[in-house]
Amino acid sequence: MADTARRSLALGGLLALLVVLADQATKQWALSTLFRDGRVVEVTPFFNLVAVWNRGVSFGLMASDDPMTPYYLSAFAMAVVVGLAVWLSKATSPLLRISLGLIIGGAIGNVIDRIRFHAVVDFIDWHVAGYHWPAFNIADSAISIGVVFLLFDSFQGDSRGTDPHISKGNGE
Repeated sequence: MADTARRSLALGGLLALLVVLADQATKQWALSTLFRDGRVVEVTPFFNLVAVWNRGVSFGLMASDDPMTPYYLSAFAMAVVVGLAVWLSKATSPLLRISLGLIIGGAIGNVIDRIRFHAVVDFIDWHVAGYHWPAFNIADSAISIGVVFLLFDSFQGDSRGTDPHISKGNGE
């Protein structure tokens, strides 16, 4: 394996692992406290901790009572993870490695929930003036931050029309 691929997988893989561990630990806490009695913890006037089962994807889209839906969504997410891991193995930009690691870790964290519970554990609730952003979790946050970093990294491209962040596979 080329040195670039090793460095990319090491950084991105470590970050993905940290995201999965943090995500699962916080979800376990939420399950043992918030979900036990369904309570809402008002942390600030604009931030609550709540118990929400998300049976769909982002914002509850594609939610279904079909017992196969968690498996379809998980299979799709894992296919995306494989594609992102291949991209990660060729990444040379530290920001690209970080963004892909965050996205991969977040996707895996939510897949674990879908397989274990047939739904994703969400518990973070931001709100203002009675309007609530859909509840989310650490995995969702990692994916969102990763996508923002990925977009930012894409604007750092080479003016010659080539992507300086992707290894050509010749040991660069």
